[in-house]
Amino acid sequence: MTDATRAGSSAGSTRRFTRPPGLGAVGHAYGAIAALVLLVLFNAVFTERFLTMQSLRVNLSQVSTIIIVATGMTLVIATGGIDLSVGSLMAISGAVAPLIFLSDRWPFDIGWFGNSTALVVAILVAGLFGLFNGVLVAVFGIQPIIATLVLFIAGRGIAQVMTNGAIQTFRNPDFQYIGLGRPLGIPFQAIVAVALVLFIAWIVRSTTFGRYLLATGGNEPAARLAGVPVRKIKITVYVVSGLLAGLAGLVVISINSSSDANQVGLDMELNAIAAVAVGGTPLTGGRANVIGTMIGALIIQLIRTTLLSHNIQDAVARVVTASAIVIAVLIQRGRGT
Repeated sequence: MTDATRAGSSAGSTRRFTRPPGLGAVGHAYGAIAALVLLVLFNAVFTERFLTMQSLRVNLSQVSTIIIVATGMTLVIATGGIDLSVGSLMAISGAVAPLIFLSDRWPFDIGWFGNSTALVVAILVAGLFGLFNGVLVAVFGIQPIIATLVLFIAGRGIAQVMTNGAIQTFRNPDFQYIGLGRPLGIPFQAIVAVALVLFIAWIVRSTTFGRYLLATGGNEPAARLAGVPVRKIKITVYVVSGLLAGLAGLVVISINSSSDANQVGLDMELNAIAAVAVGGTPLTGGRANVIGTMIGALIIQLIRTTLLSHNIQDAVARVVTASAIVIAVLIQRGRGT
């Protein structure tokens, strides 16, 4: 066999075993959707009462807070950062609101005023703590995981101090509409979550802020040289993450008719990061798949629903969820190679 023949044979062998160039991209784009469809089909066939309005409402109610928080987390991760404080900010927001609408002092004892003020102030307080995170990261140059670890540790303690460690219970139908409202039979918080996802996805895809966001996470030094206001972008995404965490905290206490600083938002930072990873946003920054994050949250929710509906322990559900995250990250690495 001549050298030319051997070379031709080697080239043919390489072509035979090389993955088509578009296959990885297709799998990355549609893999999460396919997984979600398979989970739905499996539950439709094998899980009793899955295709009922009650089951739909329960799943939407449980996943909506994850979607809301994970949407903000997606923006943070797109800049190459991380926000470990979201669960604690939910606890702070959940502690602030009842302190206001349960007050007997004028004018907070006026129903509509107290409720409106509680809603706005609680979310703004969480946003201010998000600003604190952003300043630590963007101005002082502290690594995001360290900067947000501060409030991860201290934030829940702040909420406990505000409430003197007591569980605040209440019955306030007007305020609780955010968590218990059912317009057209659909949980109100699910409508809010989808609206936020669509709005943020539009911002990322179609605005100058979105382009700056991806440029900051993709190559920060080059973005600075190109005139991108990197510092402002970073601060903004942490503020948005804080605001959305505050909103999610209000949804949780509305559903529970109580606020327990020890429990509100517990493990939410992990659920949000998991939804972002499973949804296809790389944790290295530079891309933001907001719609994918929503799909990732739905996948995580359905994994838990599937396992718990078949009498499998929650500990096993956690292991399966962790496995899904590992697979998603490996797929992302495969795409980048």
